Amino acid sequence: MSDPDLFENSPDQRDLFPDATPQPGRIVDFPAEARRRLLNMLAEAKAAERLPWSEKKTQTLEILFPQMAGWLPEDEAKQLCFEFAQEIERLRNAA
Repeated sequence: MSDPDLFENSPDQRDLFPDATPQPGRIVDFPAEARRRLLNMLAEAKAAERLPWSEKKTQTLEILFPQMAGWLPEDEAKQLCFEFAQEIERLRNAA
């Protein structure tokens, strides 16, 4: 008697997560995606008159932002982190 293959992909299971199906030839450009997200967060902060996020989310973004910036060239990452920190300080002082 043989053991069942626990890792077998049955047709029913493949349909559960269609987005998780590997796409041959698809390459994710992590630096470009990180840059896009960082610039969006920075633009949202710059456009705001007060913190656009809850304090908890702001604290999370203060941790996440430099980590995402780690995908970028060092000079660019430092500049974006500096600008984001300035905006957070400005927004906290405006409250």
